[in-house]
Amino acid sequence: MENQIFELQYALDTFYFLVCGALVMWMAAGFSMLEAGLVRSKNTTEILTKNVALFAIACTMYLVCGYAIMYEGGYFLSGIVGDGVTGADDPATYAPSADFYFQVVFVATAMSIVSGAVAERMKLWAFLAFCVVMTGIIYPVEGSWTWGSASVFGMYTLGDYGWSDFAGSGIVHMAGAAAALAGVLLLGAREGKYGPDGQVRAIPGANLPLATLGTFILWMGWFGFNGGSVLATASVESANSVAVVFMNTNAAAAGGLIVALIVAKLLFGKADLTMALNGALAGLVAITAEPSFPTPVEATVIGGIGGALVVFSIIALDKLRLDDPVGAISVHGVVGLFGLLVVPYSNPEALLMGQLIGAATIFVWVFGASLLTWAIIKAVIGLRVSKEEEYEGVDIAECGMEAYPEFKGGK
Repeated sequence: MENQIFELQYALDTFYFLVCGALVMWMAAGFSMLEAGLVRSKNTTEILTKNVALFAIACTMYLVCGYAIMYEGGYFLSGIVGDGVTGADDPATYAPSADFYFQVVFVATAMSIVSGAVAERMKLWAFLAFCVVMTGIIYPVEGSWTWGSASVFGMYTLGDYGWSDFAGSGIVHMAGAAAALAGVLLLGAREGKYGPDGQVRAIPGANLPLATLGTFILWMGWFGFNGGSVLATASVESANSVAVVFMNTNAAAAGGLIVALIVAKLLFGKADLTMALNGALAGLVAITAEPSFPTPVEATVIGGIGGALVVFSIIALDKLRLDDPVGAISVHGVVGLFGLLVVPYSNPEALLMGQLIGAATIFVWVFGASLLTWAIIKAVIGLRVSKEEEYEGVDIAECGMEAYPEFKGGK
């Protein structure tokens, strides 16, 4: 009887893990639609190509070496150890290949953050070359120090300092933003984005319905992102935890959107849809570090603060002349850091100093390694398309086709 219960729990937890992984994989479609909606029509095909290709590269590189770097027990060129009930350590565990699948879609999510920030002016193959290094080495190394519990440079583990990041506000989102920031610094702004006397020129996206669809897809996928990080569902305790995580994730997204919309109205006098969309995503990023401890009201407040932060951050980055077409650095970096720092408020096991040390470790490693990688790529093949290609649109220059060939004048 005990063995039958064990097998049932094993099967249910494995199935739940796989379904949550599929939801996270669906976030790739969300990023694709969001970014395709927020760039100009002449750059749509290229941004979609980047998102499809980065997902495939992330899956392959994590299989080849990433999982083995990040976790003990993984094998190079095979990714996982094996499957079967006999390989389970306890009744709450699941198939090792399910864990691999769940982890690999997180890697792709981190890389998707980068694609939007460098949109409309980066060479496609330069981006894909960086993707190989980011998903195969940079992310797995920092992941081994956090979720993998490896020592940082052989000195300490982040857990020793009270570090906690439930589903990846820092490990995934801030890491992706750090890599994006390094690329943006070396890449420079889009032509015409900033005037000589400091004015900022708005460059509207071509398809806000697509951007809105992408946000809703990401919102839905986040239930797998956070809910799957409970790692089990086949017991009363774990099922209740999953329900709380779902509830708080949704509450934070709603709070982020509402506050961002209100702040945009106060600042600009209009209901800015793009700020509202980024506000929802900011709320989701903010609660990702700890969605299991806060009350629903606290989760709403945390998401709301994230929604306010993202509006002010986007404005501040423009003043610094850091051109991020989709606001990825603000949503995932600034708010990701906030999400980490607010964890000790609700989780008594987390320490503020531990969160600061962990955030600094992730940022320094990912930003430094990314800056070096981007610099090498720039020296070898270059990062940026020519001014003529940027004016014509990277769809033609990089992909040889247009997303909307029936329509002209979308420059």
